[in-house]
Amino acid sequence: MPQKQNPAPAPKQHASGTPWRNFYGRLKGHPLRDSQQMWVEKDLPGLTVGGVEWEDNPERNVIDLAALHGGRDVWLEIGFGGGEHLVHQAQLNPDVGFIGCEPYINGVAMLLGKIRESGVDNVRVHPGDARHLFDVLPEASISKAFLLYPDPWPKARHHRRRFVTADHLEPLARVLKPGAIFRVATDIPDYVRQTLEEVPKAGFEWLAERPDDWRVAWDDWISTRYEQKALREGRVPHYLTFKRKS
Repeated sequence: MPQKQNPAPAPKQHASGTPWRNFYGRLKGHPLRDSQQMWVEKDLPGLTVGGVEWEDNPERNVIDLAALHGGRDVWLEIGFGGGEHLVHQAQLNPDVGFIGCEPYINGVAMLLGKIRESGVDNVRVHPGDARHLFDVLPEASISKAFLLYPDPWPKARHHRRRFVTADHLEPLARVLKPGAIFRVATDIPDYVRQTLEEVPKAGFEWLAERPDDWRVAWDDWISTRYEQKALREGRVPHYLTFKRKS
C-alpha cells in the first residue's frame, strides 16, 4: 500500500487572513546616535501614518487622508533614503502633504533630523513596507509619487525583489489619481530596462519625447548623497517620468 503523503504546509498568513509578504533588505544598520534615538522616540510617533501595520488595522480599513493632511493634495516618496529629496520637496511645496515610506530605521532617523532642522510640517512617515501602506490608502488618492534610486538587486535571480514588479506597481497604480505623475530615478541600466518594460503594463505612460527627457534631471530636483556617489563612480543617472493613465 503506498504511503500517505503529508499535505503541504499552508502559506503563512496574517491574523486577517491576508498572505504574508516577504520583505527583502535591511531594517537596521549601525547603532543610532543618542540624538537620533531621541528623535525616533519623541518625534516619530507624532509623524507616523496610523493604521498601516497589521496589528493596528487587521481589517485593512482605509485611512483618512483628509484628517492626516487637511484635504491637501498628497505626494508619496517610496524609499526616501536619508530624506534629502523628501524634505526638499516639502519646502518647495508647503501646500502639499507628503508621505515618505522607508523601512530602514537609520534613514528614518536621518529624515527626522532634517525635519527638525528645516521646520517643515507637511511630512508624515511610514517606517515600513510600502505595500502595507498601499493596502490602506484610498483608491485614486495620491497626486504624485517618487521612486528614487531604489535597491537595484543586481543579481538576475533577485530581480523579482525589485520595486518595478507587478506586486508593487499594481497597488501603486490603484492609489494614484488618473493623470498622476510617477518619477523614477536610477543609475542602473538594467533597472531602466525593467522599469520601461513593467511600469507601462501597470497602466502608466512614459512621457519622454527626446533624450534630454531622461538624461536631464527634473527642474525641482535635488541631487541626493546616493546620486553624488554614483556620479563619482562613473554611473549615469536616468530620470524617467510616467503618467497614470485614466
